[in-house]
This record gives sequence, C-alpha cells and structure tokens, in this order.
Amino acid sequence: MAKIADKYLKVDPWRIVEEGFDPERNRVSESIFSLGNEYMGVRGYPEEGYGGDTLLGSYFNGLFEESKVNAHYKGIIKSLRFMVNAVDWLYTRITVDGQMFDMANCQFSDFQRVLDFKSGSYNRSLIWHLQNGKKLKISFERFVSMDVSNLGCQRIVFEPLNFSGTVEVRTGLDFSVIHEDQGRSYWEVLQQGQVNGVTGILGQTVNTKNRLFSGFKIDAPAALETTAVEGNRFIGLDVTIPLEQGKPASFDKFVINYAEKDIATDQETLWNKGLDLAKLHLNANYESLASQQVDYWTGVWADSDIKIEGDPENQQGIRFCVFQMYQTYHGDNPGFNIGAKGLTGEAYRGLAFWDTESYCLPFYIFNNPKAAKSLLEFRYKSLPYALQRAKELDCEGAFYPIATIDGTESCDLWQHSNLQLHVGTAVAYGIRHYVNITGDKSFLYEKGLEMLIQISRFYATRGQWGQKTGQFGYYGVMGPDEFQLMVNNNCYINLMAKKMFEYTLDVIATMREEEGTSFNALATRLNLTEEEQSNWRKCAEHMRIPKDEENGIYEEHDGFFDMPHLDIHSIPVTEFPLYSHWSYDRLYRYDMIKQPDVLMFMFLYSGQFSVEEKRANYDYYEPRCIHESSLSPSIHSIIAAETGKPEEAYKFFEFATRLDLDNYNRNTREGLHTTSIAAAWMNIVYGFGGMRSDGDRLVFNPCIPERWDGYSFPISFNGTKLLVEVNKQRAYIRAVSGESVEITVYHRAYHVDHSGVEIALEEVGR
Repeated sequence: MAKIADKYLKVDPWRIVEEGFDPERNRVSESIFSLGNEYMGVRGYPEEGYGGDTLLGSYFNGLFEESKVNAHYKGIIKSLRFMVNAVDWLYTRITVDGQMFDMANCQFSDFQRVLDFKSGSYNRSLIWHLQNGKKLKISFERFVSMDVSNLGCQRIVFEPLNFSGTVEVRTGLDFSVIHEDQGRSYWEVLQQGQVNGVTGILGQTVNTKNRLFSGFKIDAPAALETTAVEGNRFIGLDVTIPLEQGKPASFDKFVINYAEKDIATDQETLWNKGLDLAKLHLNANYESLASQQVDYWTGVWADSDIKIEGDPENQQGIRFCVFQMYQTYHGDNPGFNIGAKGLTGEAYRGLAFWDTESYCLPFYIFNNPKAAKSLLEFRYKSLPYALQRAKELDCEGAFYPIATIDGTESCDLWQHSNLQLHVGTAVAYGIRHYVNITGDKSFLYEKGLEMLIQISRFYATRGQWGQKTGQFGYYGVMGPDEFQLMVNNNCYINLMAKKMFEYTLDVIATMREEEGTSFNALATRLNLTEEEQSNWRKCAEHMRIPKDEENGIYEEHDGFFDMPHLDIHSIPVTEFPLYSHWSYDRLYRYDMIKQPDVLMFMFLYSGQFSVEEKRANYDYYEPRCIHESSLSPSIHSIIAAETGKPEEAYKFFEFATRLDLDNYNRNTREGLHTTSIAAAWMNIVYGFGGMRSDGDRLVFNPCIPERWDGYSFPISFNGTKLLVEVNKQRAYIRAVSGESVEITVYHRAYHVDHSGVEIALEEVGR
C-alpha cells in the first residue's frame, strides 16, 4: 500500500526544473507548471499547440457553467455548477518554411522548462530541428501579473542557430477551447474586432451567461508584416518576423481578461470596460512588468518563506507549496474562494469544500490576513444561498454546501450534499480562528455574528433528541470520514456543533456588552430571541459525544466500535483507489476510515484534550485509516509529532510537501491538490513547530526531524510578525515587527519582543 514517488524533476531550492521532455508525464508537468494570480490561472500547456496528451486549461475564479440534474426527491439538487474552461489567451502557432512547430510531430532537443519561485514565471526552451536541417532555438516565457489581476504576459524569443530567414507567428484569442470534463466548448462569441490597436473578443457561456472580455496587444519590433485574422470563436494576428543567424528576435504579447457574471451589465458597457483596462495596462514594456513581478515575489518570500536545513527535496517542496498558495489566493478579489484543484485543472469541477476553512484558512490567517478575511467574505456573500438550501432540507437558518463555486450546492451525490453537515461548523470555526488571531472584531460584529446565528439555527433544527439517552445529536449524517454513511451522532459533527453553539452565545454576550446599539439592531433584523438562545445553550449542554470513558477513546459514531474490523494492510495495492475497485456499498461495511475524523477535532480544539487522550485515539484510529484523502497524512503527522512518535510523524510528512511534485497519488495530471498543499504548510508549523492556535495565546512545542539540521518559519499574530527558528539544540522565537506578545512554549509563559527568547529543545509527547 506504500505510495511511491515518481521522481523526474531536478531538486533546486527556488525552482522546479524539468530537463528532457517525456510525453507520458506531460499532463503531470502541465499541472505542476501552472500559473495563477487568484483571478485567473493557466496550466503549463504548450501555447503553440500540441498533438499529444495535453489538457489546455485556462480558468477564471468564479466563472462557471451549469448542467441539469434529474432530481426525483425534495432536497436533492436540480443543477450543478462547475468552473468552465475559458479563452486560450496564449494561443500561438509557429511556422518556418511551411513547417508548423508541434512537439508531438517535430524533432527537437535541449528541452527544459522552469518554474521560478522568485520571478513567478514559467519558462520553456528547446531547439527545433526542421526537416530541411535548419535549427531554431525557441524560448517561451509567461506570467500572470500578481499586481494587476486581469493582466497576463507572454514572451517568445526566436534564435536561428544555422540560418537566416523568417518565422510566421499566428497569435490570438480562442474561445473554442474544449471543457474536457464535459467534452464540449461552452462559449459563444458576442463581439470581436480591433479598436485603437487592441485586438479584442467578448465571449459568453451558453447556459449561465457569464461573460469574458479578452484583448491583447503585441510588441514585435522587427515584424515585417501584421495581418488581422478572424475565425469561428477566434480573433488574432498573423505576424512575420525576420530572423538573422545567431541573433535573437523577441515577440511579446500582453493580454487583459475581464470576467463579468452580472447579467444586468449590458454588452456595450462590458466591451468598453475591457477596452479601458487594456488602455490602462497594455502599453507597458515586458521588462518593467517582469520587474514588478519579481518585486511582488520578493515581498512574499520576505513575509512567508519557510527554510529547512539538511533536506533539499522538502525545502523545494515547501516553497512550491507556499508559492502555489499565493498563486491560488491572496485576497485582492473579495468574494472568491479556493477550489480543491485551485485554477490548475477540472477535477472536482473547480468547487470549494470545507477544506477552505479547515486547511487553507490557517495559512492565510498567519501569512496574509487580508486573504483570510476575503475567504470569509465569500461565505457572507453567499449566505442567502445557504439560507435557501436549509429550507430545501426542511430546516431553518443557513446550511452551507459541501461543494460550491458560487454559494449554491453543486454536489450531485445526495449522500454528500445532504448528509455532510460539517461545512457550517468549519465556517464557524474559521470565523472564530480568524478573529482570535487577528483581533478583527469589526468583521465579527458586522458579518461574522450574522453567519454564526444563522448557522446555529440550522444545527438547532437539524438536530434531534434521542429517545433513550435524552441527549441532543445528529441522525442520518456523514462526517469528514466519508467511508461511514448515514450514521447517527458522528462525534466530529456533534462536538463541532457543541463548540459552535457555545462560541455563538459568547459572541452574542460580548457584542451586547461592547456594541449594544448595533447588537440590538442585528437581533431585531434577525428576530433573535432569548428563547432561541436558551435552546442553543440546552443543545450544547446535552450534546451527545460518544466516548468510551474507560480507555478515553471517542467513538466516531454510535455503533462504530461494533462494526466488523478489516485489516487495511491486507488490501492488495492493486485495489487502490478503492472507489475504482470496490463496489460502492462495500466501503461502508467496516471500521475502515478514509481520513481523520476524531483526530481532526482533536487537532482543531487541541487545548481541550490531553496528550494521553490524543495518543490513545491516535493508536486506535491510525491503524484503521486508509488515507484515501490527500488531506489525511498531514493531520496524522501533526498528532504523531505531538504524541512522541517522531518516526511516524516524518513518515506521514515526507511525501506531503512533494505530493504533486513526485506524483505520489498518480493523479497530479488532473491538477494540483491545493488544499493538501495548505496542509503541508500546517504539517511543518503545527507539526514540527508544535504550534497550537485554538486558545487565548499561541502555544509552541517544537521538535525537529532527525534528518534536519534546522528550520524556521514566520507567522503573523494580531499585528505582530514572529519568526520561529529551531535547530538540534534550541528554539529561538522573536518578534520581527510589531508589538511584543505573550506565548507559551513547553507549558511555560514567555514575553516575546524584538530581542526574542531562546529555549532548549525538549522531548515532546513523553
């Protein structure tokens, strides 16, 4: 069952480097070499067209299409929405002496591609061997601006090695891109043309009427001739460039993309908006824009770099993770969310899950609080959809979807969309965590509490009282462990709901005291009564939390301890993934679990449980966990580190940072595991750093893997930036900027300022 790395990339601390082209790995590389800036993303596909195995993917955050679902029962969704493959704004075709360049059909050598973390650029170079003996070196470079979300840039450099002549380049904007998951293009063109040097096109999705303007300018100083070209869902330019032996000739393309989902915006207004953005941003030169990109990433690494000494592979891996987290999201566009594959592929349909608040949000809270707030803004913006969804399930309040792109439920598997209740508790926990670390009470009082109240209403009406126990709980549910279907009193759901009720009541009390007038207005608007609050308190106090009091093990759900046992190590490796090789119902018959459930709430509310309790539950549940979720190993690694199991902690960690780089799950070709990438960050900070952030102050219990010489990571806490440095002997924690803070290290309180504190490393979990 061991997952084996597929290593083919060079180890480099600041770059991903692939030397030599392997068509069998091309899709994997297209995912790894993806670029994004939160607003738009492109896979690392060959822009010149490729006749081999490729996924030409160009995606825009929140831009979606939908398909209908045949629903026969109330509460089952009637349509699902998905991130739609959009315009190929990198479209290029290259011809020399009548021969068109295509890596699938041409001879070439010296292939290399590089993803540079310091410049945020993707570079690819090769030497094309033409049939007539001519050799042309071609270098491709692209980046999507981190400063201007709508801007993408492309540079192609031609260097003839043994001839002089011309190269014909067709460049354009293509809306005929196939959405592979659905096998068709979802775009129609409303308008196209050239205005004041801008070549533009306006596309519209067939069903949802989402619209996208794309416009470009080129800079090709040596061009002999430029001719406009229009086709079916395509507009572009044919450019002839003279080539002189041994001298490079460059071709630059600057593109503005502007998406609009509001159908109330008329076509002319949208077209002009796109042209205005093009006028504002398309007249800069490539060097200045590339320089701005370097400046942006220099700032990122100054704020968020994690350093590992003595482990080059994982040093590269964790920087790749941090790089992708900033590419995926950085808070410049409030109301966006993070899909499970980010903007790197079509798997999971571009939908966001509970992973956002549980796995991604901590990274942004401690590295980019603006982005963390923006993620929570998405949940507030989509609150009306959650209110409607609760009604569909015969409940009150807000029921947040298990999978969404715009706030509506887009999971067509009823057992997930109707039974997985834990998204709401994840949102509530995210609000609590964000406010606790940043101190942003204005968000809490203006938006957060409204969400908490509506989430509490849902959990109060979805829960029921047991006949024999007289306790409150949830029946017919599915928790984070998706191998246990239609169970009663899932321990994770019940405990998280209990904590959510308690937190909501605490915030109500605090706001009533601190902002009485504003609270009264909110309570009146939401018709919040004392009777309702009393009911929530009663639900929390009598919540059923299944547990064996003798051994301290929490029961994942009622009856779990009595389920048939299966030795997961007896399953042949050829039967993985189980979803593809086992009948669906067979998954639910055993005490085998897919991913941490009990261990998950022990991580989130770490301070509520002793190390002994965590160890007992880890020892019971880890042998039953099959790790069919990429989110699973990191939580096991964190708990293993805390409970004094360093070898197990490292075993679970060692492929976390390189899950995609080394294609451990053999599915990187579908897109990056974005939320798992966030979990890799948690694995270092919460795992080896021993940080816990669920209490009133930050707690650290650092340890160090035997193979490392040292490591360091920065975090932001309530306006103060802390730097944590650990070596074989000591931990050194200091405030790099901001005010001094109180922290706890190895159960002792410390006052940390700019001079820092130095603490001898202790054995953890013993």
